[in-house]
Amino acid sequence: MTLDPEALRSAMRAWSAGVTVVTAIHENERHGMTVNSFTSISLNPAMITISLQQHTRTHELVMNSQAFGLTILSAKQTWISDLFAGRMPEVTDRFESLKTETLITGSPLIVGGLSCMDCRVIQTFDAGMNTLFISEVLAARGTGSGEPLIYHNREYWKLSHLNESG
Repeated sequence: MTLDPEALRSAMRAWSAGVTVVTAIHENERHGMTVNSFTSISLNPAMITISLQQHTRTHELVMNSQAFGLTILSAKQTWISDLFAGRMPEVTDRFESLKTETLITGSPLIVGGLSCMDCRVIQTFDAGMNTLFISEVLAARGTGSGEPLIYHNREYWKLSHLNESG
């Protein structure tokens, strides 16, 4: 018996996640997309994993360049998340109104995010309609301070700190 994808999609709405933008450049073409499928998997060596849908331009650029940038967005950057999620189809160059920087690989990183990582792909795995990218973090910036953008049940949220008395 195969699980209905809508049943899984509905169940996954209970999972809250931070919001990142994954960006890549290859032969002067740059693109990016909003991604919440991101995990730190090792501190030594420094490694993360992301999952990208195989039919996207970002996936193609990451596969071709074997590198990507990842920016963790702040709660004030919902419009950037929407932009890179394709919710502004009239925008043809997603980078046009953004300040970006590069570190080692040349992948664009969004200035003003809570943190950013410049990564080199070391292994890939096909995973259904996605590719899982295991990547070495070559450079990272950020302190963990600031208010992260959170996505839960198809809406953006902010964190609130719970004290011990609840």
